[in-house]
Amino acid sequence: MTRDTAPATEERQRDADRSQGTILAAARDEFAEHGLGGARMDRIAERAGLNKRLIYYYFEDKEKLFQAVLEQAYRDIREEEHKLRLLDLKPADALRRLVEFTWNYYLAHPEFLTLLNSANLHRARHLQESKRAREMNSPLIEMLAEILERGRKDGSFRGGVDPLQLYVSIAGLSYFYLSNSHTLSAIFGRDLLSAKAKNERLTHMCDVILGYVLRN
Repeated sequence: MTRDTAPATEERQRDADRSQGTILAAARDEFAEHGLGGARMDRIAERAGLNKRLIYYYFEDKEKLFQAVLEQAYRDIREEEHKLRLLDLKPADALRRLVEFTWNYYLAHPEFLTLLNSANLHRARHLQESKRAREMNSPLIEMLAEILERGRKDGSFRGGVDPLQLYVSIAGLSYFYLSNSHTLSAIFGRDLLSAKAKNERLTHMCDVILGYVLRN
């Protein structure tokens, strides 16, 4: 009589998925705090509560682990963006929603910004080697292009707007402000992270982006 091994195989896969998820979360925090250069596999294992050999088994080395963390970071933000169902909204409302989401996501996930800082220090070589990262991010630009085209057709948006350039502007307006909030606050003598300042910033960003795309 042949024994069904499927349940045992599925359980092992669930255990592996859980272990990898735990490692990625621990590694994300370690890389966000110390950068790629300062991160230590021993500390990642300690954060994860797992044997270091298991990390090497799943991810081979620190470089591959950092790449996996970056891929997971992009997967997380793209999945949250997908939940916005932007294509169900009017074009102007969709753009405003995307600006608001990007700002609030960066506020809620400062580790995302520090991971990007670390990736850029290393000239994004880990992302250049990642087909997954490109595949995850391309649909966002395609969706933005569709929103812009719908707005052009209904007469609310002007034509000729590059969706990639527009998204870089949306992300950059939030990213620069938050990444440099301490220096900007110091040199201009204003607390740019106060509740009032953050609300003002979000209003300004929405005005800038919509002012660019809306037909006068």
